[in-house]
Amino acid sequence: MTVENLFSKETIYHFNVPDIESAFKLVSEDLTKKGLVKEGFLESVLNREKNYPTGLDMSPVNPEFPNIAVPHTESEYVNCCRIVPIRLEQAIVFHNMIKPSETLEVSYLFMILNNDGAVQSNILAQIMDFINSLSLEEAKSFFKEEDTDLIYNFLIQKFEKKGESND
Repeated sequence: MTVENLFSKETIYHFNVPDIESAFKLVSEDLTKKGLVKEGFLESVLNREKNYPTGLDMSPVNPEFPNIAVPHTESEYVNCCRIVPIRLEQAIVFHNMIKPSETLEVSYLFMILNNDGAVQSNILAQIMDFINSLSLEEAKSFFKEEDTDLIYNFLIQKFEKKGESND
């Protein structure tokens, strides 16, 4: 899968929401309109997040990086394979993937749409490789960027470089 297929300018979001439910609802409505997800997607992604949290503490990578989350759901609710970046204006609370009883303030989501469950962990690994490859300056710039076109261009450029070294 090429990096251009993993991202689309039409599915990069930037908004201000108070909580997980609001974020997932806004994204789900748009993804449904675009035919990228199926009926039941919203309920499934919310239930999965509740039972299997996806918040990641980024301080081990770099204490200055914001925490991220990688929400996803079963492939039966998805029509494609894509990473959907979501920049949040204000951080919202997620439970920690590693220590589910702990919460994290998360300000960036990489929602995984995956209609092939077999490659789920590979996409997560690609996201982590991407973040680990960023210099502090690049990360600060990327995580603060509000222009979805610039976010898209940055991702295409950086994932492309990572993809070349991993293939």
